[in-house]
Amino acid sequence: MIASHFFIRSSLLLAMVAMVAMLALSALPPLAGDALAQPFPVKPMRVVVGFSPGSAADFTGRLLAQKMAEVLGQPVVVENRTGAAGSIATERVAAAAADGYTLHMVTAPDTAQPALRLKLPYDLERDFAPVTMVVSGAFVLTVNPSVPARNAKELITLARAQPGKLSYGSSGVGSSAHLAGELLNAMTQTKLLHVPYKGAGEVVIANVAGQIDAGFPSYVAANALIQSGKLRALAVPSAKRSALMPHIPTLHESGVTGYDRYSWYGISVPAGTPRRIIERLHAVIVKIVSAPEVTEALNRQGFEPQTNTPEQFAAQIRSEIAQNTKLIKSLGLRSE
Repeated sequence: MIASHFFIRSSLLLAMVAMVAMLALSALPPLAGDALAQPFPVKPMRVVVGFSPGSAADFTGRLLAQKMAEVLGQPVVVENRTGAAGSIATERVAAAAADGYTLHMVTAPDTAQPALRLKLPYDLERDFAPVTMVVSGAFVLTVNPSVPARNAKELITLARAQPGKLSYGSSGVGSSAHLAGELLNAMTQTKLLHVPYKGAGEVVIANVAGQIDAGFPSYVAANALIQSGKLRALAVPSAKRSALMPHIPTLHESGVTGYDRYSWYGISVPAGTPRRIIERLHAVIVKIVSAPEVTEALNRQGFEPQTNTPEQFAAQIRSEIAQNTKLIKSLGLRSE
């Protein structure tokens, strides 16, 4: 009888202990696994762009933000953080929470900044998780019609015969066009003289006026001038022909084996962002840019949709940083 009474009291005590333990556990904050199981997104998102409203990067960011909002059901705003060749925006995202709600419109010029600036407050590889490239845009090597070169091979031959006499323009030291010209010099043992301007528009005007012999304008900036005969297109400086200019050969086809320079924009997020969120963003962006109406809008701006996996995008960024670092160090360049 005593044993039975003791057993009942013990059972009641164990039940009370178990209930107290369950109440205590329910009061604890959710574990990381529970947090990862939450839906995404559940609040507004932002795309940080390092260039001013109206720029090509801004156009791409706004088109993507609009379509992402439609697909995800949450507002997606564009935040322009201009200055320092896009580095201010990059720094802004590097310091953001790794939760997928702050996206970075990473651009080709970002891969030159580690070599151009000695003390960047971020590391483009360490502090970011690439999601995907979004678009690519071809440059075109143009010359003033007065230059006696009908193709890239003839321009290279002419430049070798007259070192330092022929010139090309860019929007400034360390710009994409500047590095494109210097890479051409390095790979062909030529000496085209670099002439920096304040903006890409000024370079095109100078090229048409004959103040410089050559340039690397975008498709949008050059197409009408090429069609009217005010500029002559010699080559596309990328590894493959542009779908927008399929009749123009590449520099690679013209004998500069392995030459590959082009404009591109992509999306990255702060390092540490959960993999499932990166995969969600990747799937949404790939779906958006493959839509016919988006492709058409991008083509009008001189861009072609081009996506890849997070791993491929990371490898691309790593490769371009290495190439730009080698080139910039050989030139002794530094941003002011």
